[in-house]
Amino acid sequence: MSNKSNRTKGILCILLSAFCFSAMSSFINLSGNVPVTQKVFFRNLIALFIAAAALVKNKEKFRPAKGCLKYHIIRSSVGLAGVFGNFYATTKMASTADAAILNKMSPFFTLLFSALFLKEKVKPRQAVAIIIAFIGAMFVIKPTMSNVELFPSMLGFIGGMCAGGAYTCVRHMGNKGENGRFTVFFFSLFSCVVTAPYFIFNFHPMTTQQWIYLLLVGVSAAGGQFSITAAYTFAPSSEISIYDYSNVVFTAISGYFFLGGQVPDLWSFAGYFIICAMAVWMFLYNNKEYRLKKS
Repeated sequence: MSNKSNRTKGILCILLSAFCFSAMSSFINLSGNVPVTQKVFFRNLIALFIAAAALVKNKEKFRPAKGCLKYHIIRSSVGLAGVFGNFYATTKMASTADAAILNKMSPFFTLLFSALFLKEKVKPRQAVAIIIAFIGAMFVIKPTMSNVELFPSMLGFIGGMCAGGAYTCVRHMGNKGENGRFTVFFFSLFSCVVTAPYFIFNFHPMTTQQWIYLLLVGVSAAGGQFSITAAYTFAPSSEISIYDYSNVVFTAISGYFFLGGQVPDLWSFAGYFIICAMAVWMFLYNNKEYRLKKS
């Protein structure tokens, strides 16, 4: 199969992933006043069953690759913290698109953490992109005491940072030959085990509609996870990662039409532009570097 065909499949998969995660954000909000921990439990429960079924179908082992267990634990701990940050921001911020763009800081943090912990070299242009993207995030967060959304927006930013740490662990385990399906399974199982006690002993009664929305949160999250995993099996991140930022567009559209006409303010739009511009710049730069290596 041609590289062009694989690249097209990768783009379609990553767009599907962005759409799924956008739908997840909408369902999180539509589920109403359910505690964040309860929402997180449902987010991972569906993915757990789907990941387990995928391992069984492919006759793969339910155990980590050699030397990867500690990284699974770190990835799951940091990743779960990232999910909590993202869910809290999505639930409490007036614009779900703001929460989405803060979560999209994760690629920049992945670059930073890869340099710190995996000793991967950060080139000057990448360092500049990280700094400017951070400034863009400040436009969204608006770190002043008059901002009533300062706390949830900061948690959303920390969620993006934690996601970057989790992806760094995934990258390291991938270099060790770890199976991506098992990584999803371990994270989902870890998250369910951690949040289950709260779900059991502090269960918040839900209406039928809320049950449906939270199940759809889990289905959407699973669709997003497996779609983005498939995307990177078809094409390298340097060629397709930029399309993941379509999630912000999908989220803004759904926020306007399905969540009471949400419209981000001008400061947020400025932040979106800055962060997305840096993502495009990095995409073009990485793509150029990749093509030079291939030639």
